[in-house]
Amino acid sequence: MSKIRLLVLCGGQSEEHEVSLSSAKSVLEALPKDRFEVTPVVITREGKWLPPSETPHALERGSAPSGGELVLSQASSAAGFDVVFPLLHGPMGEDGTVQGLLRLAGIPFVGSSVLASSVCMDKIMMKSVLATYNIPQVAYQAVTHHEFSSHPEKIIDRLEHLGYPVFVKPANLGSSVGISKAKNPEELRAALRFAFQFDRRVIVEASTKGKPRELEVAILGNDNPKASPVGELTFDSEFYDYETKYTAGRAEMHIPANVPAEISAQVQAMALESYKILDCAGLARIDFFYVPESGELYLNELNTIPGFTKTSMYPKLWEAGGLSYAELVSRLVELALEQRN
Repeated sequence: MSKIRLLVLCGGQSEEHEVSLSSAKSVLEALPKDRFEVTPVVITREGKWLPPSETPHALERGSAPSGGELVLSQASSAAGFDVVFPLLHGPMGEDGTVQGLLRLAGIPFVGSSVLASSVCMDKIMMKSVLATYNIPQVAYQAVTHHEFSSHPEKIIDRLEHLGYPVFVKPANLGSSVGISKAKNPEELRAALRFAFQFDRRVIVEASTKGKPRELEVAILGNDNPKASPVGELTFDSEFYDYETKYTAGRAEMHIPANVPAEISAQVQAMALESYKILDCAGLARIDFFYVPESGELYLNELNTIPGFTKTSMYPKLWEAGGLSYAELVSRLVELALEQRN
């Protein structure tokens, strides 16, 4: 039986460049050598595709150097690889751009296709689509940079109905980059200015009534997806910011989450429904807010290329569901090949 020729794409131009390299290193270590012939390729922050000979050095450093030869010909040759695993978090990787390139090249790839990737990357679009299906979400408002720069006080007044505190997020980023919690109008102005450094569109979200617990579930599959056990993240910071997420010991995973069985079932059912509504494929991690006092559940985010290190929540959830890391990676490649048929 011939080996599957797999191209692992990592790095990328987003603020999540280092996270992507960490995910790729874990995947490369886990892939069964008797089943896969793997070619890792790092994309630099400038968008250049490094030759495979330079990729191991970039992975070892944890960052890609500037420049590099453009080797798009490797990705555009359908004869070169059987499957591509794009481990590119954030814009220019998770947002449908690379997926479109791979579709044009005719190469199967792990994860969602162009439409689902682009909609799920954009928090405003994702929430707008799910709202039409009555998926519970916190109240929110979208703001553009032009609106805020032209009429800042009018925008602040418009957002007053959300109440304080609010959370301000760039529409198209992950890993909690660019997110702030604002407790008053002055902090809201500063939070908007900060978020607009990363995106021309920003989403402002209301807080839940009562302190929420953060629940997460992993989805695996194409047209007949399955949900993992439900997990919970706990932390002492005011919210799950970048430092909390990527500093050892600042947050803890609890799998399974210590919540009533009916709540876990609701999380899984709502996650699967949302996954199908958005036409996702392969994998996704879906995050929820659960308010114990009221029993309310709110869908927060859907990530089509979640963090994929061996200690990330997505593989840990499936480990609790009976799939080892190596088995999970192999299954994702199988799902990519199924999508071709």
